[in-house]
Amino acid sequence: MEKFDIPDFYRSPIISAIKESRKKSDPLKKDFSPTRLDFGKLTLLIARHFGFCYGVENAIEIAYKTVRSNPGKRIFLLSEMIHNPHVNEDLKSNGVNFIMDSHGNQFVPWEEITSNDIVIIPAFGTTIETENLLKSKNIDTVAYNTTCPFVQKVWNRSASLGSKGYTIVIHGKYYHEETRATFSHTSLNSPSVIVCDIKEASILSEFILGIRSEKEFYRFFEDKLTPNFRFPEDLEMIGVVNQTTMLAEETEEIANLLKNTMLKKYGEENLKEHFADTRDTLCYATNDNQSATYELTKQNADAAIVVGGYNSSNTSHLVEILSSKFPTYFISDPDKIISREEIVYYDLKQKKEVIGKNYLPSDKPPVIAITSGASCPDSLVEEVIRKLLSFYDVEFTPEILNNQTRSVSEL
Repeated sequence: MEKFDIPDFYRSPIISAIKESRKKSDPLKKDFSPTRLDFGKLTLLIARHFGFCYGVENAIEIAYKTVRSNPGKRIFLLSEMIHNPHVNEDLKSNGVNFIMDSHGNQFVPWEEITSNDIVIIPAFGTTIETENLLKSKNIDTVAYNTTCPFVQKVWNRSASLGSKGYTIVIHGKYYHEETRATFSHTSLNSPSVIVCDIKEASILSEFILGIRSEKEFYRFFEDKLTPNFRFPEDLEMIGVVNQTTMLAEETEEIANLLKNTMLKKYGEENLKEHFADTRDTLCYATNDNQSATYELTKQNADAAIVVGGYNSSNTSHLVEILSSKFPTYFISDPDKIISREEIVYYDLKQKKEVIGKNYLPSDKPPVIAITSGASCPDSLVEEVIRKLLSFYDVEFTPEILNNQTRSVSEL
């Protein structure tokens, strides 16, 4: 795996040691069970995989190199580099300005951007329209492009399907930067439609089967269709790709639903002509992090803590997985852990921070599951661990690390 030059303050010697120990004992990644750290007064279950992925480290390396190599030049980011507030705030403190927020609302008018400026394209990629706008201003769209290669893989898969006449069904959040970019790129080669979940996929299925009308179709999928989408002709051949941070099991469920829809409409003998049976296009890190999180749910824990940006799609899915088994607390940083009795966390349903009371048991040594999203620095996870240990007057020493870094499956 390529090593990236990222600032040391994002790294954690403790987390690096845990990850390296697991990597040595399980180089082929066959064991997704968590690392168990028993401190007597409390036990931590650390997910097998979490934290910065390839695409995030690549983006951060390019951004900081750009800052160091261009003193005196104005440097902009199209929008958030990644969905982590700490990383984005640090880039701002280094003089990087944001042109838009993550929803496309403009901070800096385009007319103020000139050919003398540097514009960094974030890891999510950007739309064809924005690329063309930058090119029209003679701004380099290659040297400072940090688009994740796994996002580009989705674009390439979509282009391949489009060249064969398939309409692309994108499983993603239509407001997310990555999905907007994928939608724009797929429109170059094929008609496309976005579905955000199995409910919307079920409705799309009803349109394919002729249960719902053309008028309803254009009303329901307004702003989620490529221009000049033809109903029902463009629903006769379909293939499914996804935003790289979605839940793998939901993408599989959507693909199976649409496959069965085409089977019902055209028959098994004609299925291959109407449904492209693609493998899901999640990135490796999303797959690994979700698999490791499912393994956490097989353990006995009193609570789970997930660290990451509240607008991070991949992190929110980890929260959803763990919430099915444990009381789960989604926090952006260790300062949200107030005491043993109180924690401030983000409630996905209410879409706001709330206060959790008595989140740790007082009648026994607690067992806490911990993971983080792909855009969360390991240093934040270490701070969370140290904060929890401080409540029990426990030190995180190298000796403990050497003796305790074992997977649950080895115990």
